[in-house]
Amino acid sequence: MDESASAGADAGQPSVRLGVLLADPALGLTQVAGPPAGDRTVGTVGTTELEDPSPYLVGGELLLTSGVRLPDDPGGIDTYVRRVVAAGVAALGFGVAPVHAEVPPDLARACDRHGLPLLRLPPATPFVAVGQAAYAAIAEDRNRELREISRAQSALASAAARPDALRSVLGQLAAHTGAWSVLYDAQGTELLAAGRRPAAADLLRDLAVHTLRRDGGRTAAASHAPDQGVHLTVHTLPIGTEGTATATLALGQAATAPPTTVHRQVTGTATVLLALLTSPRHALSTDTHSVGALVRLMLGATPADVAPALVPRDGPTASGHWTVVHGRRPDGTPAVADPAQLAALASLLGTPYVHIDGPALRALVPCAADARPGVPDRTAELGWVLGYSAPATACDLPHADTQAGRALQRALAAGTPAVVHTADPLTLHALVAPADARELARTRFAPLDRAGPPGAAVLLDTLRTWLTLHGSWDRAAAALQVHRNTVRHRLARVADLLDVDLQDPGARMELWFALQWLPGEVPYERP
Repeated sequence: MDESASAGADAGQPSVRLGVLLADPALGLTQVAGPPAGDRTVGTVGTTELEDPSPYLVGGELLLTSGVRLPDDPGGIDTYVRRVVAAGVAALGFGVAPVHAEVPPDLARACDRHGLPLLRLPPATPFVAVGQAAYAAIAEDRNRELREISRAQSALASAAARPDALRSVLGQLAAHTGAWSVLYDAQGTELLAAGRRPAAADLLRDLAVHTLRRDGGRTAAASHAPDQGVHLTVHTLPIGTEGTATATLALGQAATAPPTTVHRQVTGTATVLLALLTSPRHALSTDTHSVGALVRLMLGATPADVAPALVPRDGPTASGHWTVVHGRRPDGTPAVADPAQLAALASLLGTPYVHIDGPALRALVPCAADARPGVPDRTAELGWVLGYSAPATACDLPHADTQAGRALQRALAAGTPAVVHTADPLTLHALVAPADARELARTRFAPLDRAGPPGAAVLLDTLRTWLTLHGSWDRAAAALQVHRNTVRHRLARVADLLDVDLQDPGARMELWFALQWLPGEVPYERP
């Protein structure tokens, strides 16, 4: 009888422990016969007055009766109890009054004999109240399980995004299931493990190897070692396409108790994540190239040397050009760089090279040399304002970074989702020798070097932003994230040091021309 009740719970059917109902003071139930019922589970509550209700039972019920047609003789009562036990009833509830003043002693003896818990319902407890309490407890228990599953799945997803993803996922799996979790290869080599190592570790390894070799590793296996006090489970991690998948890795778990519904759900999620993290598609993705490029860069290679390793070897992006993207959240609130956010941004921008730092982001997007960046339609939906540079080679990325930053400033000031940097080569710049233009710029802004705080660089950036926004104090203040009076004060200082009237359109045009040729800008270099 114990086995049948437990089986219902292990099969994942909604159930409640009888101990919960016995502890409910509003019901007033007491156990008067049979084995201890506290840990026994019931999946439903049924009421019947049939002499033989067994054809209508499915197992796992708390069967309620007032004994209207209960046999009068001990033999008949024994037959009744034997039939409901054979049908898998978890417990029998007997309501006293008005038919019977008390639980019949012969019924109590038969329940003791056949191992069936017998509960006494007081006269004031309606049968319906027992059913309502049971179903409420089942619903609350199910909600608790769903909350546990949700928390565990969130933790697993976050772990999968960490640099040490495999170890982190195994650690979260062990923490949320209480089971020693280990990753094996086909030879039984223990690759990674988390949790408390059990004495039956060798048994788990043997089960994993056997499972991987059986049917190409397409099935799961479970085992119970009662002498070791441990429950062993193995899940294989398939590799390949559907229909041809084979398994070369296995996830093993060893726990002191059988897995619950929550544990099975959490393990299923972890198995999928581990299969993805260990698949060739993931292992040989551009992340591998990124790691190699980072190693070379840290060992002395230049960005131009390592950039080709980060883009496809064929197609339109094989030219080795990049678009730099700057982004900011308009409200200034920090963004949570969780896996879902990063995945959405990477998909939106068309690149895995995305970095979030508080309310700001930067990205590198591979592109063709003559491509104009396409602004995603869903930028505003994700809560970002973006600035795009023009396509640049790896050597020119610092200039592209400056372009993206200024494009972002214009987008924020204008209240638009995105701005793309543009440079028309058919301008006055094409008529001036670059060396002469650079000397003009250096000479024109040299007086700013004598400026005190906040310094020449801040004054130049304020002037550039103000000119970009057509002399608007408020929009310049918004783009620079300072007060409008601060902008006025800085520009007054610029006008004084450069001895120029900023209200003169000609003076503003001259300054704008010179700004384009300051060191670090070089947007109009001739081919």
